[in-house]
Amino acid sequence: MEDADLRKLFDSLYADVKPEAQFSHSLPLLAHYTTIQTVELIIKFKEMWFSNPLYMNDLEEVRFGLIEGERAVANSSDLTMALGTPERRNLFLHAFNFYGVDYIENYLTDTYVLCFSEHDRADNDGKLSMWRGYGGHGSGAAIVIDTAKFSTLPTSPLILAAVEYETTEGRREWLSKKVTEFSKLLAAHNVPDQQLHVPALVLLERIRLAALFSKHKGFNEEKEWRVVYMRERDLNKVFDPMLGYSTGAQGIEQRLKFRIAHHPGATTEDLSISKIVDRIILGPTVSSPLAKAAFTRMLAENGERDLTARVVASTIPYRHKG
Repeated sequence: MEDADLRKLFDSLYADVKPEAQFSHSLPLLAHYTTIQTVELIIKFKEMWFSNPLYMNDLEEVRFGLIEGERAVANSSDLTMALGTPERRNLFLHAFNFYGVDYIENYLTDTYVLCFSEHDRADNDGKLSMWRGYGGHGSGAAIVIDTAKFSTLPTSPLILAAVEYETTEGRREWLSKKVTEFSKLLAAHNVPDQQLHVPALVLLERIRLAALFSKHKGFNEEKEWRVVYMRERDLNKVFDPMLGYSTGAQGIEQRLKFRIAHHPGATTEDLSISKIVDRIILGPTVSSPLAKAAFTRMLAENGERDLTARVVASTIPYRHKG
């Protein structure tokens, strides 16, 4: 059996992914809360900067998924039974660990995430928790993107999907059940020793995606969606020229400086800021008519005059103290 056909035998590992959490099935409005200074840079340079997930505010995110996933695989009696012999188990674990180390050493540092919050179409105020956490304590802005105005291509290394929320114990339980589910599929097929590396990689990829799109349930009010760039999927290195860095409060960080434009093989030809932005909400502490006038001038001076009519001001009566 060809490796590609063997991989398809494990497609049901994704059956628990909710259709409404996938960009191909849902086309929500998504708000990116940030500072006014960052919005100005986005407008001026037509770029949105992705961050490495290791800097995310949920300290358990990717590290937790990879570490606990490795533990679940190593300790699974179901997997041991499915493999049949100690020799086959060693072959499988060697391949699984090899691919895991390869991902960490060669791809994880160039995996990047851009975060959004699902936005109600009738909402011109934004979420107070998001203003406090990400929008400059209310002095920033939220760029609201209409996902119905763009599409990604099958060859794109970008994945857009909703985040799943669960407790720490719930995440461990999911991993254990997923390894058991995988083990049943593996036991049902006579995979030759020389091809055991194929299902090993399939299982690692499923665990890795779960790690990238999951978060502790304490953050569930954010209703987060993420765009994730996975460099191992960027076979033509389309995004390599956009790999860069930034310096700031956390020191120096690697970044993906995504240019909002057409990228052959990755995005549609008419991708632009003016097309995808539904509205821009000014935060509650910078929502005066004077601030709105200055903001619309900034848009016009940076070539986005069409956006001036889409600027609204949050009416939440919030003022940051401290």
